[in-house]
Amino acid sequence: MSIVTKGGDAGTTGLMYNRRVAKNNPRVEAYGCVDELNAALGLARATAQHDFVREHLTGIQRDLVTLMGELATAAEDLPRYERDGFALVTPELTAKLDALVTTAEAQNISYHGWAMPGADLNSAALDVARTVCRRAERRACGLHEAQQLQNPEIIVYLNRLGDLLWLLARWVETRPPAEAAPGSAPLLGRLTLP
Repeated sequence: MSIVTKGGDAGTTGLMYNRRVAKNNPRVEAYGCVDELNAALGLARATAQHDFVREHLTGIQRDLVTLMGELATAAEDLPRYERDGFALVTPELTAKLDALVTTAEAQNISYHGWAMPGADLNSAALDVARTVCRRAERRACGLHEAQQLQNPEIIVYLNRLGDLLWLLARWVETRPPAEAAPGSAPLLGRLTLP
């Protein structure tokens, strides 16, 4: 089966359970922002020189798949989504972020005033992810205001993730570069265009 289905040629897309909506539907905007966030975190993970960042970003990306699935389900289909065994965003997911914030803050991070993104490639990637996270949070707030977000923990999770990503960017900026992992290509070599 081809990736090209032509189902979206008329400007609509499918939510869970084949409910068709416009591609600029607020729900599609919300989960689309989370998809973009996941891609930005993938870039941050690919450029990470520290296992602490790389390993935790992998877990967060997995949790974002849960969040996207919930956002991609219309409010009226959410009971069916739960009955079908799909996971929802829970306070336990947010608690994992809280624990990471506590761990990072305990590691002597220094920052003064407004952070200027771009001290190095990885912290810049984390700051891009942070700004995308804040946009996803705003879209989720819009769904909540329109009474189309059944689970307000999504907003809490995205808010905490935005805080964590800012903190991780500052963490990276205050650490010496780590040695490359065995078997990995040098960072500049990976970014050189042919």
